[in-house]
Amino acid sequence: MYLRSTLSHSDAVSSMELFEQGLTAKSVALTLDLAPNPVQMLYQRWQVRGSGALMTRDRKQYDIETKLLIVRRHLQGVSGRVLAKEYDLPSPGTVTNWTRIYRRDGEDGLRPKKRGRPPVDRENPVPEGEVEQLRRENERLRAEVAYLGNLRALRAQERR
Repeated sequence: MYLRSTLSHSDAVSSMELFEQGLTAKSVALTLDLAPNPVQMLYQRWQVRGSGALMTRDRKQYDIETKLLIVRRHLQGVSGRVLAKEYDLPSPGTVTNWTRIYRRDGEDGLRPKKRGRPPVDRENPVPEGEVEQLRRENERLRAEVAYLGNLRALRAQERR
């Protein structure tokens, strides 16, 4: 079963049995007293993949040319279900999503995007001489703080 589905496995199996008897997603949802949206999604997957609709699939990545071909055919009027079946896509919703992205962002929207955290910029490491200079300055400042602390203590003693 798909991870995001709210249907239990037994509900999904029962739904698919009713699909095979010719019932629509809406009538199955009413018959089994289930939420209509998950049943509709299962129905769309069932139309594309048959009894394999309950099996999870590895996430396949499609190249930009394939996505563009599918989107252009969808814009010409070929249904998402037909395209999903023809190109072995997970569901007709994939075609719809790609089409929406194409309309909004053009071809660039369908290109794969870099994922994850960007690499740390290590081009400007601190030079070794600079590190040594900072260490010496740090030692000098510590000595100065110690000297001023001792001076303050001596003045406080003289006042008493």
